[in-house]
Amino acid sequence: MEKTLVLIKPDAFRKHYSGDIIKHYENEGLKILAMKLMKMDEKIASKHYAEHIGRPYYDDLMGFMTSGPIIAMVLEGEDAIANVRRINGKTNPAEADEGTIRKLYAESGSRNAVHASDSPESAAREIAIFFNASEILD
Repeated sequence: MEKTLVLIKPDAFRKHYSGDIIKHYENEGLKILAMKLMKMDEKIASKHYAEHIGRPYYDDLMGFMTSGPIIAMVLEGEDAIANVRRINGKTNPAEADEGTIRKLYAESGSRNAVHASDSPESAAREIAIFFNASEILD
């Protein structure tokens, strides 16, 4: 079984979409191993988005992700990383398939409701930013 990190971003949380988004993952057979409601601070955001430092959109991304509560989750399932990315849909909701989370709940390419790890290495790094081992119930 594979683990991945999912973040329900401030835009989706603010619009009360969190329960619907979580249900999408559960309906696809993914198991929640950890979940917390939190406000991402600059320290956590800069660790999580370290590879984006210096890019033109970095300041906007940091401002957005620290603007309100998020829900961080560790999900587990067979091919969890690829499956979650399929369930989420393309980054730009205008290009996302019907029924995907981003098609249903995202505002734009930069306000796109959810984040998900893109590789096993990213998942391991990202999970460790948001959770310690005792918080993950597998």
